[in-house]
This record gives sequence, structure tokens and C-alpha cells, in this order.
Amino acid sequence: MAWLEVLRSGARTTVQDRGRVGHASLGVGVAGAADITAHDCANRLVGNDPSAATLEVTLGGLQVRAVGPATIAVTGAPTPLMINGAPGPLYSTIHLQDGDEVALGIAAAGLRSYLAVRGGIDVPAVLGSRSTDTLSGIGPEPIRDSDRLLIGNLHSELPIENFFPPPAPATDPVELRIRMGPRDDWFTPASRTALVRQTWEVTADTDRVGTRLEGPAPLLRVGRGELPSEGMVTGALQVPPNGMPVLFLIDHPVTGGYPVIAVVVEDDIPAAAQLRPGSRIRFRRV
Repeated sequence: MAWLEVLRSGARTTVQDRGRVGHASLGVGVAGAADITAHDCANRLVGNDPSAATLEVTLGGLQVRAVGPATIAVTGAPTPLMINGAPGPLYSTIHLQDGDEVALGIAAAGLRSYLAVRGGIDVPAVLGSRSTDTLSGIGPEPIRDSDRLLIGNLHSELPIENFFPPPAPATDPVELRIRMGPRDDWFTPASRTALVRQTWEVTADTDRVGTRLEGPAPLLRVGRGELPSEGMVTGALQVPPNGMPVLFLIDHPVTGGYPVIAVVVEDDIPAAAQLRPGSRIRFRRV
């Protein structure tokens, strides 16, 4: 039996897969990998089933030792990768021998990296998923120093390609496409225009639940009415009374009581998941 021994857990490392779908009526969100594109790519590089769990590493700092041979790949934020103290390639298939050590440095850009191991991280599934939901606490605990992570058998043939081209560096500001609504009529015409004309900045208040944004001017409501709680989705731009939007990410609550002025399109959620404090955003209507 092979496993990964955690020598250093980093700032925030969790187990993630493609999430638990269909439980919103129970008050349970989807969770899963925040950057699903990077997660899926890491799994493909090691020949895993799409349902296999990876390690989502926030800002880097993870260090693990292979106990037994293992095959891994690291994708996502462009973090320095070291194999036994020597530089290793991102977005590549890497074969480890017993005792080999893997260390992720601090990412110079982006926020989240993904380490896939051939077979997947083998932790108990809860409601059909191995994902850690940081809002509800459902799923495995965040990774800690000295944890032993068993390796599963959710794999098939290795791909012919052992390297995938990494994504292009993010632009500054990052452009995120949005669809207006469902509550854009709660805001003044000037504020609806300001949403797409202003440049917004990611604050330090950001995690898997959501990202608070700051801009030159708040988004103002037409009236002072109260909105009953209603369902929320990943990518929702909810606007609290201070007028500064909150971009909901993958661990968002399933309901909310503030109006949602717009929703980021699903294909741009991976880019939103890589935004770190200080990143700048422009929204574009589609």
C-alpha cells in the first residue's frame, strides 16, 4: 500500500474532487475544486478517473514524501515545484520513487495549485464526494502536518502526452464575463453601468466561500426594501448594504438575503478562483 506523508501542510490545503451535486435542498453546497480546469488537468496527466480527488493547495507551501512509488502532477497557480530539492516541471507527469519528496513553493501569481496522484487521494466520501466544504464542515478535515494520505485506485491508462501546455498568464486586470440579474433592477442605472466600467480590486477577505471586492464607488440601490432569502449560485455577485460586491465561489452558502446584481459565467469561475488579494477585475456583460 502506498501513501503520501505530509511533511508540511502549507497555508491551506484541502482534499477536493468535482463536488457533491444535488443537495442544495438539504442546505449542502457543491464544494469541489475551486479551479476545476486545473484540477481536471492534473487528473488527466496521471490517468485518473475524473472523480478522483486531488489536493488543493492555497498559496503553496505543501511538502509531501512518497511512501512507495507514485505518479503525480501539479497544475494551477505557477508555483515553484521541487522534487528532492531540484526544480520539477508543472503540468507534467512525474514518477516518484519510495522516499522522494515533493515541495511546492509560494506562488508568484495566482492562488491555488492542484496536486494529483495516480489513483486519487483516498478519503471517505460524504454524500458522494470527497471534497472538503469549508463553510459547512462536511468532508475531510483540512490537511495537517504528519497526515498520511492513502492513495486510491481510481485510474486507467496513462495518457500518451506527459505534458500539457499551461494556461496563458492572467491579464491585468482580469476580465470576467457576467450575465446581469436576477436582481439588477434593484440598483440605479448609474450603478449598473459602474459595475462594468469600474476596475474592482480583490481584498484580503477572500477564501473558498467568496471574495470581497472594492471599487471607486459603491453600487447604490434604487430603494430601501428588504429581500427574502433566495438561492445562490457559484459566481453570484451579491451586494451588501455597503455597496461593495462579494463574488461567491465554490463553498458559497446555498441561500442569501442581499440582492445579486449579476453572475459570473461558469467558464470564468476557474479564473475567479485564482484571484488573490490585490488582483484587479473588470466585468464584461455577455
